[in-house]
Amino acid sequence: MLSSPAPRSPQSPRSPLSAPSPLSRRGLLAAAGAAGAAGLLGAGPAAAAAAAPSGGRGSAALVVRNASVFTGTARRGPVQAVAVGRDGKILATGTDAALRRYVGRDTEVVDARGNTVMSGIHDGHVHPLAAGERSLSPSLDGAETTREQLLEILTGFLADTGGPAAEPDGWLVVEDWNPVGLLPAGTDPHHTVLDALPTRRPIALVGGDGHNLWANQRALDIAGITAATPDPVGGKVVKGADGKPTGVLKDDAQILVKRLIPEHTRAELTAACAKVLELAAASGVTTMMDALVGRHELELYRALSAAGALPQRIVPAIRLSAEQAKDPAGSLAYARGLRREFEGVPGLRFGMIKVFLDGVIEYPAQTAALLDPYLDGQGGPTTNRGELYTSAADYGRLSAAFNRAGWQMHAHGLGDRAVRAALDGYAYARQVTGHRDARNAVAHLQIVNPADLRRFAQLGVAACMQLQWATRDIWTQEALLPYIGPERHRWMYPARSLEKAGARLTGGSDWPVDALQVWNQLRTAIDRRGASGAGELYRDLEGLSRDSALRMHTSGTAWQLRQEELTGTVEEGKAADLVVLDRDVTRCPVADISGTGVRMTLVGGRVVHDADSQAGRAASARAARTAAAASRPDAYATVHGGGRGRHHSCGH
Repeated sequence: MLSSPAPRSPQSPRSPLSAPSPLSRRGLLAAAGAAGAAGLLGAGPAAAAAAAPSGGRGSAALVVRNASVFTGTARRGPVQAVAVGRDGKILATGTDAALRRYVGRDTEVVDARGNTVMSGIHDGHVHPLAAGERSLSPSLDGAETTREQLLEILTGFLADTGGPAAEPDGWLVVEDWNPVGLLPAGTDPHHTVLDALPTRRPIALVGGDGHNLWANQRALDIAGITAATPDPVGGKVVKGADGKPTGVLKDDAQILVKRLIPEHTRAELTAACAKVLELAAASGVTTMMDALVGRHELELYRALSAAGALPQRIVPAIRLSAEQAKDPAGSLAYARGLRREFEGVPGLRFGMIKVFLDGVIEYPAQTAALLDPYLDGQGGPTTNRGELYTSAADYGRLSAAFNRAGWQMHAHGLGDRAVRAALDGYAYARQVTGHRDARNAVAHLQIVNPADLRRFAQLGVAACMQLQWATRDIWTQEALLPYIGPERHRWMYPARSLEKAGARLTGGSDWPVDALQVWNQLRTAIDRRGASGAGELYRDLEGLSRDSALRMHTSGTAWQLRQEELTGTVEEGKAADLVVLDRDVTRCPVADISGTGVRMTLVGGRVVHDADSQAGRAASARAARTAAAASRPDAYATVHGGGRGRHHSCGH
């Protein structure tokens, strides 16, 4: 245990998590009088009347019965029912007959129809507010276009976002630009293409990978970007052979333009983010670690909470820049200041820090840090080893300072060199602080050197993986295999190898890098193909068991977030953060897991999604549309048909 004061304790299930809607008596939930309860739970009316209290003492607020309960524990024997107390905690689990005594005249009873009831999904790496903010701007949806097609689309966006009334200073910001999407293949983006549009407005196309931005000359001029502009720490101003800026800004250089873009109003952002949080609840997500947070995001969370629109438990990870990472004392003061200011917001629990150690691995970005250089695509060596934005030494000193103060570290590490730097940093922090339960994490883990697998368990480091990417598609094949070779490629997303080495596996979606596809994410962790993969990605070597995949996204992530005493399993005394599904995910064919629907979601015993309510039907429909639209192309040449860039939110 940490010897320093720990972060604020997890949100109590009795605390207002934004006052979600009360238990509904429509749709899924049946008002259960003594006779009604007896019918649902399989006993005669007289027996039920004798056994069931009239309400209050001994009776449950809610009982879910006729279920296949995945408890996530070592408990043996059938578990068919869950009773939820009036304090938002789980009263009991067991057979339908055993839990009959908890049904009173005012107890709500849910018939699970033989389907799964389990802990809510814990998303250990996600950017929900970025998903809401993105929805307010026009999107290219990863389109692959010719120059002429792109200009036609952008001309339409100009008209849709104010037309002549927005001239000359109204920014046009377009999301999900595909950095390799200009046809013919190999055509480089340049500001002169955007300059051909019939406008004087500044234009910024934000890359779907979150690591690239393309600006026109007007935007460059407003930002003061010239041939003399140096590369900022952790970023690059791309320049042509003439030494002048091309308009493309990479990683932390994007801020040179982004800081000048007018923000949406607080009301617009609050409304948009409330919708995406409803979508997350409809997908079964009950806890989220927002993996990139600053003052802007915290102010928005405060507004959402005040509006009663924060249904999940949120662990904000305060992002530190590469410059801040070199100043442990200053960074600790900065994080503590934000915590003091915002820790009273209901639903938030502080104690996490986020640092980017590298970028992305796919061609052409290739900013993920590798131990050995990238290949040239034809098998030949290059000198490019990617970008390590924070050294192992700096990260170690930073981790030591925060771990000593009771904070956890969360590193973005895709390449094997970044993963090793994170582990080296955590080893240093462990040595100098003596802490053995810091629960630091490395996220993404796209390539892990086999020599580092056992270090996760040895150092108590969480392996936070986004396994919806572990499939054969354009990103793992055409955009990667030729540039790293088969030997390294085999170690992509090595989930089972990490598990065998004793690592704690935790799960995250990285939404909106990809659409929120919770259940396809779990399915892909098992079959390494998913709903849209062109084939399996080392399933025999790295596919997880069904049990491991379910635990990874529930109790595993609860452990990562230091709330395993509160949530993550279905057992007496835990908070009733539960989902009722439309199928039995513990037994159905693995491929069918992708299509799982969520009938009900509870957080602290309160219903935050009911698929049969009016609002729930709308949220469920959005979730279904999101899942249907999220399939990826199976060939690099067809990326315009639905490809999704990686780490879209990482540059915010």
